[in-house]
Amino acid sequence: MTTLTRDPVRPAPRGRARSGRIPRLGGPAWLVRRQHRAAFWTLIALTILCVIAMVILRGQMMDYLDTLGSSQRKSGSLPADFEKYSDRLASFGGYLGYLPVLAGVFLGAPLIAGDLETGTAKLVTSQSVSRLRWLTTKLAIPAALLVLSAAVLAAVFSWWWHPVKTLTGQLEWTSGTFFDVTGIMPVAYALLTFSVGAAVGMLLRRTLVSMVVTLGIVVAIGVVWDRFRLDLGHILSVSTDKGVGPGARLPKLPAGAIQQGQGTYFLTSSGGRLDWTTCLGTSDDSKAHTACLESKHVIGWSMDYLPISQMHTMQWLGAGIMLTVTAAIAAFVILWGRKRLL
Repeated sequence: MTTLTRDPVRPAPRGRARSGRIPRLGGPAWLVRRQHRAAFWTLIALTILCVIAMVILRGQMMDYLDTLGSSQRKSGSLPADFEKYSDRLASFGGYLGYLPVLAGVFLGAPLIAGDLETGTAKLVTSQSVSRLRWLTTKLAIPAALLVLSAAVLAAVFSWWWHPVKTLTGQLEWTSGTFFDVTGIMPVAYALLTFSVGAAVGMLLRRTLVSMVVTLGIVVAIGVVWDRFRLDLGHILSVSTDKGVGPGARLPKLPAGAIQQGQGTYFLTSSGGRLDWTTCLGTSDDSKAHTACLESKHVIGWSMDYLPISQMHTMQWLGAGIMLTVTAAIAAFVILWGRKRLL
């Protein structure tokens, strides 16, 4: 006769058995992850590699700056050897600037077009899954991953750039290399191009064609954005009233400020401004030129500039515009897709 020292193992209740497990995706969420896992893992891997590279390069730059004296680290006084570090920073910012292109062409365009082309969309929506749920899931999961990736890259790049952004004029914050890849801008820009790609794919229903068309639209958006980016800021002026003759100094811009307009202007006693070419055609005689300027009551120089203190405000304003357009496109995709998708 056998004696049991403990009770036989009994299957645990279903609720208790599942409580200790990590919840798994199901339904449309599982399908989206399964379909696009290659793109998702590629995005994650590229993000990790970029973060590691930026951390290493920033460490090298900070080691170099630590060898300099405090006087050399003042604005505009960095030695020529620093150029290789600024070139690395600018080059990496340029590479990160391709994130919106990748988001629109390789993540957004095939998202819905691939399912429509292969018939997966018809199969999914013929089951118990509604078109609204399917479209929402298709957009939400890649968008969430894209936001996370763009935010991490922007934060690390901003951390790299911050110690030197006002130390040298080689790293102009108004350029897309820095303005578009720091702060909130990468998130908003990537979401905009992603939504554009999704909308194009839904309308064209062919993956390759959608990718090509999306590329053209994203390039056009970039051209327009580069043209109007600086219009988001408020241009300020700085002037002098010590004359414009030999020995007269030009106005000094604040640290990190970027000069705007056509250059320097003549400032008159009434507060008006004249182009610097004024009186150049009068005569080669310097006295005649001076007399001409005096007749126009020129008392000094004036320059227009954008201060770096406006950068965050301009970024949030630009991001707000992009996110508004993104929301409108996403609403169009969902509303149009509920009625005419298949």
